Amino acid sequence: MSMDIKKAIDQISKDRGLDRGMLVDTLEEAVRTSVIRKFGEDLDVEVSFNEETGEIEVFQFKVVTRDEDIENDVTQISIEEAREHDPSVQLDDEIGFRLKVEDLGRIAAQSAKQVIIQRMRDAEQEIIYEEFKDRQGEILSGIVQRRDKAGWIINLGRTEALLPKDEQIPREHYKRGDRVQALVIDVRKEGRGPQVIVSRSHPDYMAMLFKREVPEVDDGTVVIMNIARDPGSRAKAAVMTRDRDVDPVGACVGIRGSRIQNIVQELRGERIDIVVWSPEIATYARNALSPAVITRIVVDEEENMLEVIVPDNQLTNAIGRKGQNVKLASKLLGWKIDIFTETRYNEGHAIGKGLDQLASVAEVPLQAFVDAGFQTIEKLQDASDEELLTVEGLTESKITDLRTAINFLSSAIEGTLTEEAEETADADDAAEAPVAAEEAPAVEVEEAGETEETVTDKKETE
Repeated sequence: MSMDIKKAIDQISKDRGLDRGMLVDTLEEAVRTSVIRKFGEDLDVEVSFNEETGEIEVFQFKVVTRDEDIENDVTQISIEEAREHDPSVQLDDEIGFRLKVEDLGRIAAQSAKQVIIQRMRDAEQEIIYEEFKDRQGEILSGIVQRRDKAGWIINLGRTEALLPKDEQIPREHYKRGDRVQALVIDVRKEGRGPQVIVSRSHPDYMAMLFKREVPEVDDGTVVIMNIARDPGSRAKAAVMTRDRDVDPVGACVGIRGSRIQNIVQELRGERIDIVVWSPEIATYARNALSPAVITRIVVDEEENMLEVIVPDNQLTNAIGRKGQNVKLASKLLGWKIDIFTETRYNEGHAIGKGLDQLASVAEVPLQAFVDAGFQTIEKLQDASDEELLTVEGLTESKITDLRTAINFLSSAIEGTLTEEAEETADADDAAEAPVAAEEAPAVEVEEAGETEETVTDKKETE
């Protein structure tokens, strides 16, 4: 029995990679805890593992004292009784007595077993944490083992990893025995269940796939600035180059798309648009919204917002199916994007400019019209004199001048919009039919287009 304990310690140490000394210390502490639980906390005991015999040795120690001074027979022994065991013993000496481990009883033995198992688990968790804590951001490969309420359990060989439901690619199905790759996004030190958390939907997973497939990304010549994903459907990756002789888009795509196709296959057919990053937000936005043609862009840096104006026949391309193109572009840029057709934008611009002119004529702040509920020229035109007097600062003497200006501006705006509509209709008849966003290829490579007009800080450059 004694040698069986020694063999068990050696086997566990080898199979689980646990330190043998730690196992011995755990065993000794477990036995000590069980002895105290059985005989009381006052008991002074020492537990040691004999490497030669493989036995667990337990010794109880008592202080030698006079018979009349004994207050606790668990921790004290009379000198007469002590000298029966050791004739040379003196007062205040400590004398040890060996206890039989077999006398601990079934309950105490079970408690010792539970302590040993718990300590072993704690030691394994610590080893796994130390091994994987510096591997966050790495791609690991494992075997799908089973489904858990929180996701899929992946066998990594030495330990298990959890692929949570919200970190999976939608509509991707697994079965036991499948080999999958995923990115390590977290390593937990405590808690029950797998400590390693992996993801297949994280943007960094795609970035690491590019690093693995594209040598220029791996050596830093091509830099991935940002990635926006709709996992399993479509993604946009912004890239730049540190070497003018290297085309960042071409490097990521590879000859005949060989590099990008490997990534697409790993992501189960997820379409990837590669766009050129630019420090100029307007140019960057044009690239990100490709394949749509952009007429001009209004940049509001204070609100971190872009107003993008496109030809009437390009609205579908700019927005994309279910708004996917503009959502991914917005996520890629980190800016809010509002898209307008030329007709709609010109209408709003003309009306807004007209209101500003009316406010100037009436010598009343524009905000006063807005506060009174007059956001359009039509509302001002239909308002009675009594209603107009609710505008702060507007008097009866100014209403006549205001109505003259309203009639003049209404006619001018109507004529301008009619001309623009006719020009747009003529241009649409002459233009080729646009390519629908749904008919785009599975993998799209997008480069920066020519900038027709960029408007920054709410100032347009004609």
